[in-house]
Formats: sequence, structure tokens, C-alpha cells
Amino acid sequence: MPSGLGGSYRSLADDVYKSTTVAENKFNMIESVKKAFSFVAPGNGRSDPLIVRDDGRPEPTIIPAIRDNRKMPTAGTPEETALLGKMPSDSMDDIELKKIDLQIPTVRSMSRDDSSVSEERVETARGSILVAVQGDRTKPAILTYHDLGLNYISSFQAFFNYIDMRALLDNFCVYHVNAPGQEEGALPLPDDYEYPTMDELAEQLMFVLSHFGLHHVIGLGVGAGGNILARFALANPEKVEALCLINVVSTQAGWIEWGYQKMNARYLRSKGMTQGVLDYLMWHHFGRGTEERNHDLVQVYRNYFERQVNPSNLALFIDAYVRRTDLKLVRELEPNRRKDSTTLLMPVMNITGSLSPHVDDTVTLNGRLDPTNSSWMKISDCGMVLEEQPGKVAEAFRLFLQGQGYAVKLSRKLSTSLSAEGMTTVPSARFIDFTRSTSLDDSDLLSLTHWSNASIHITENPISEAVAC
Repeated sequence: MPSGLGGSYRSLADDVYKSTTVAENKFNMIESVKKAFSFVAPGNGRSDPLIVRDDGRPEPTIIPAIRDNRKMPTAGTPEETALLGKMPSDSMDDIELKKIDLQIPTVRSMSRDDSSVSEERVETARGSILVAVQGDRTKPAILTYHDLGLNYISSFQAFFNYIDMRALLDNFCVYHVNAPGQEEGALPLPDDYEYPTMDELAEQLMFVLSHFGLHHVIGLGVGAGGNILARFALANPEKVEALCLINVVSTQAGWIEWGYQKMNARYLRSKGMTQGVLDYLMWHHFGRGTEERNHDLVQVYRNYFERQVNPSNLALFIDAYVRRTDLKLVRELEPNRRKDSTTLLMPVMNITGSLSPHVDDTVTLNGRLDPTNSSWMKISDCGMVLEEQPGKVAEAFRLFLQGQGYAVKLSRKLSTSLSAEGMTTVPSARFIDFTRSTSLDDSDLLSLTHWSNASIHITENPISEAVAC
């Protein structure tokens, strides 16, 4: 290295080092900083060049372009941008936060996006209703009914698309019933249309069973839909194998509920979906404090109620629900009189959420059911159980169906071979309906002996007495 060049760099380093490390006093510090920056500042009056060539001539001084360091460069080389991005800047003092736009992801879909679901119109004595069929129609039937403000898509689509319920759908066919005028994209009902009562809505289900040729069904109802299914089961106990009721009220409406619902129906007819009606629907389904525990889900349902619900049709459904009569269920304690008592004779699973506003109503319903064939379950940290805790409900529903005889036992050896072959059914085996068989013949006993070890599989059609695969 030339001595002149080395000397210049050495003197520069010494001056800068001494001026920035030795703190003599305030005046000397300021002078030292000025002296350090005077080496590179243009027009500083310094006559000595920073770099001197070997022949003694000064090196041409490179004057950098003056930039406004309060703004980040918008263009330039990557090296320049990286260098300037690390330099201290006063631009942070000039930034002003004016607006924040929240973009909330809506992971829950409310659209008809399942190609495996087919919709059919069923004619009844009180007009036609829409029924959506999901699954193989040769399999046992599950009949669903939705709650206020919902339909089969918004109430059951996400639940039956849950991974555990998908496995269950391979062995059952689901028939989703929509209340009149509550389906997606429904047109306003005529002004002279007289909406069916709760008992008449239950009678419509007989037309559904006749239309699809169903002899027995398993009921799954939520809220108002569960009340309708319970009425149908009371009138036709031989048609219902079992009932799963979620947040169901068995009594007539009280004065407070009657007043709120009447006001909601009035606003829905005159002004549409108002904020008061929207808040009541959210409380009816989720309870209180939902914004804190599941903000995204609440936003999805708020948008659904505001944009996709027909207000006038919902007002008619609310009027029918608020005029409901008591189910008149009576728990008979004496075993000899239980068959003649007015109660649900089929097995019933009564579910509610710990944060639901209908917990006390489900307790009342449980106290009116036969304790030998009913069970009450409260799921923690949720109000709308199908949406907030689908895994727990799916597991409970699966075990409930197995308890009704919709499962058989297979040998471990055969189960292992079937798993290796990717099969889920057993060839040349008889499936026994344990809920209906009163006696077993020799072939049934042989089947029970052969499939003695536990490996649970859902049956193809346990409704009949014996079905060959």
C-alpha cells in the first residue's frame, strides 16, 4: 500500500477513534463529532485530500448525491437499499397512523359446496318442503331438523363434513329437512300463506318418510327442530329408532321469551334484519361471551343472518315456534306403567353446551324422560355445540349409535386382513340388530361365537332383522 494512502487512512482512523471514545467535556465532544464528519462533508474548507496517489497528485474527490434521508429510497441497487435501510433515520417521527383495516378470515363456508348432496321437493298437506339427501339411500336413515334462522347448510353442513362424521356417513344416509321458506335462496312466502304450527310441521315428516320409502329413522334435531322431532316421535314412536336432541325446550314459551320473539317477528316483517333481532339470534345460538372465545365463527354467522336469511319467512317460523304447546312429557317412576306413560319410548341423548342459554330447559326435559333410556350431556366451553365442539358431539353420537345396536364385533384376525385389503365390511356374515332381536337361532349364536373379539364396524343396514353383506 502507498505510504501516502496508508498515512491518510491511519490519521483518519486515529482522529475519529479519539474523538468518539475520549469524553473530555461537552465542548470537546461536539468539536470531535464535527471534526469526524468534516472528513467526508463536501465544501468543508479542508485542503488536504483524503487519498493521495503515488505521484503526489490528489485523488479526485467523489461527492455523493444528496438524498433526503427522511424517506426510504424507492429505487436503486440492492446494495444501496440494504445500506440505507440500516442507517438511522428521523422518518419514524414523521409517520402518522391514520387508519387500520381489519381483514377477518372466514374459514367457515355457508354455501352449497358439497356435490354429494341432492335436493328434492316433497309435497305435504301444508305445501312443499325442501329435503337434502346426503349419502347412500340404501343405508340406515338419519333425519335432521334445524333451528331458528338456520337451514340444513348453516346448521349441519360443517358438522357432517367433520372428519369423524365423514366416516359415519359411509354407513348412513342423512335426510336434511328444511322448514317451509327457510332454505337457502328461498322466495318470500305469499301474504295469504298460513304457516304450519309446530304439530303440523311434525306431521310433514310423515310425508318425507313416505316419499323416500323410509320405515325407521334416527332423529337429530337442534332447538326448534329438535322440538319438532320430539313431537313426531311422540305421535309415531314406531317410526323413530333413537333421538339426539340438542338445546331442546320441551315446555311452552314463557312471557319473556314470548315478548322478545313477538318483537323480533314484528321487526323482521317491517324493517328486516335489525340489530336487535341479530343480537337475539346470536344469543339464542351461542349464548353470551362468544366474541371473546370464537370471533371468526361469530362474524361468519352475523354475516349469514344479515345477508342470507329471508326476514319475512323467518318471522313466520318464529311465530310458529313461540306459539308451541307443551310436549306434556311425564316421567313414570313405576316400571309397570312406563309403557303407558306419555314420554319418549325410544332412546334419547339430550345434549347442551355449558354456555348455552338453554341449559335449564334441557335439564327440565331430562327430568321428564325415562331414565332407563335417556342420557343428558353438557359439553364445556361452548354454546352452539355442533359448531364449537364438533369432535365431542361426533364421538358421543357415534357411541350412542353403537349402543343402539348399529355395530358388530369382528375377530381381530379378520379385522387385520380387512384393513390390509382396504375393506370396511365383512363378506358372508350376518349382522344382528340387537335392539330388535328377541331370540337367537343357531346361526345367530354361531355368528356371535365367531365374531367374539372386539373390532367395531358400523353395519350396512341394521334396521332389518338380518342382512347379508
